[in-house]
Amino acid sequence: MSWGNELWDQFDNLAVHTQKGIDFLEKYGHFIRDRCHIEKEYAAKLRRLVKSYQPKKKDEDEYQYSSCKAFKLVMNEINDLAGQHEVIAENLQSNVIEELTILVKDIREDRKKHLNEGAKLTNLLLNQIQSLERSKKAYEKAFKESEKAFENYHKADADLNLSRAEIEKYKTNMSIKSQMCEDAKNEYANQLQKTNEMQKLHYQCNLPSVLGQLQELDEKRIKNIRNFINSSADIERNVRPIIEQCIDGITRAAEHIDEKEDTQLVIDRYKSGFQPPEDFPFEDLSRTGGVSSETMGSGILPSMPSGPTTMLRDVGLTVRGLSTLSGNKNKKRVGIFGIFGSNKNSSGIDGKDDYSELPPNQRRKKLTQKIEELEKLIAQKTAARDGLMKMKGVFEGNPRLGDPMTVESELNESGHKLEKYREELQRYQGYLADLNEALKTNNGSLQGSPHGARSHGSNGQLKVTGLTNGSTKSNRNSGGSGNDEDSLSRSASDSSVTNPTVNHNKTHLTEGCSNSPESGLGTSHTSLPNIDSDQDQNDGVEEGEYCDVEQLPPLGTCRALYPFDATSDGSIPMAENEELYVIELDQGDGWTRVRRGSPLHEEGFVPTSYIETTIFQT
Repeated sequence: MSWGNELWDQFDNLAVHTQKGIDFLEKYGHFIRDRCHIEKEYAAKLRRLVKSYQPKKKDEDEYQYSSCKAFKLVMNEINDLAGQHEVIAENLQSNVIEELTILVKDIREDRKKHLNEGAKLTNLLLNQIQSLERSKKAYEKAFKESEKAFENYHKADADLNLSRAEIEKYKTNMSIKSQMCEDAKNEYANQLQKTNEMQKLHYQCNLPSVLGQLQELDEKRIKNIRNFINSSADIERNVRPIIEQCIDGITRAAEHIDEKEDTQLVIDRYKSGFQPPEDFPFEDLSRTGGVSSETMGSGILPSMPSGPTTMLRDVGLTVRGLSTLSGNKNKKRVGIFGIFGSNKNSSGIDGKDDYSELPPNQRRKKLTQKIEELEKLIAQKTAARDGLMKMKGVFEGNPRLGDPMTVESELNESGHKLEKYREELQRYQGYLADLNEALKTNNGSLQGSPHGARSHGSNGQLKVTGLTNGSTKSNRNSGGSGNDEDSLSRSASDSSVTNPTVNHNKTHLTEGCSNSPESGLGTSHTSLPNIDSDQDQNDGVEEGEYCDVEQLPPLGTCRALYPFDATSDGSIPMAENEELYVIELDQGDGWTRVRRGSPLHEEGFVPTSYIETTIFQT
């Protein structure tokens, strides 16, 4: 099938058809161009999406869970997926759009050339046909004139009135017209033959050739559209394996999510190491009668529930634990041995470098991480120092390679840093060892409890459990101020008398009860108040005896909101709901001085946040 044979008379329609084909090719090119734009825009939006959901530095701790890690992997795969869409856009641009643009230009030029050639051939044929028409008309005219001349001659010849000269004239005119007619007839015959030959050549050779070229051009356009579509599909098919890998990566990331592992990570991250509280004791109000104002005013307490009444064993500690009286005057207390004071500069160690503000389990975790970090730094510095020493040895063996003194300063600096890291490592190892020993020795006796409940160890000793911030009663005294939670541990090294129950780095109280009222006291210290004692008076006190001092008059009464163990010298234990005399109010250090009634008349300090105070009316 060819246009030249089948569509020999549809030259104009074929010209319109080829123009529409070129327009369609351009339309397909616009489609590919718009798709490239969409692919690039989609890739850019995917990258922007991934960037907007990347974890911030403050949220990096949250990305330790398997679900968060999987989400991060998913974002990486999505980012790679965006890259593949960019590849699709780039390949469509280079392999399809550019070639299509060139093809449209070439087809448009070839079509124009072929149409011009076809139009030229058509014009030649039309001109020949017009020449044929003119020769035919000339022949028709000459023929009519020849017939008329012939008729005139016969009429003249039959007319007897005309002379022979006139008859010869008509005869000559007839001969001329006949000759002209014959010439016009010959011209017409020649033009007819020429026109027929040209028309035959036109419709059988010239025009079919032009139409065949247009047909080839149109088929080329159609074939290239097919190739462009296949090329577009191949471009996408080539990146499909990588896209599948991205999708497989997303699937693998989802398979790595482990709810049990995340649950364990939550436990490891937030576990405090405290023990849950025991049951609340039943309060039998019928056995604890009310206290009348007259009784309070007289300074006589009714029978109170008995609590732990451990006597102070060391008279030196007892005297320093109370106030030193001279001439029946109470001196301002400034701390027991400087251990329980609120002096924040009592130790050269920063208050937070041992993580004593954290719960035991979290503190152990932080200390372990710090130790591992220091061990890595020590290993790096050791390797660097060894390298410098080898370099120095090489320089000493061959001075031409370098001056050994050039590395001496670096060796000294490296040695200083290494020694500093080792000291820090030793200190943090001491923190960790003390923490483990405290938890092992006390068996959790000082671990906090949300309700401050009292539990008993195997030896029958009371163990203090802490309080959460939300469990304190609204009418209790806040007691104390400041944030020096480990003043007990940091002042022990400066004390003049060694306390056998206090570690040089920290106390078991601060290790196990960072969230308890005893350790927190709102925002107060975990220190007992200092008492400005006179060394001369203390020198006369023998161990195992008590100072006979005049008792201070009670200022009011207090009721224990929570049980308290006397874990520090100078403090006294109390049971929950036990009533005591207040003989000295809280002076801002978080401790109140109280006295237990008959028969012991024991005096000491208790945390202000553990008691509810009622002051006598004067």
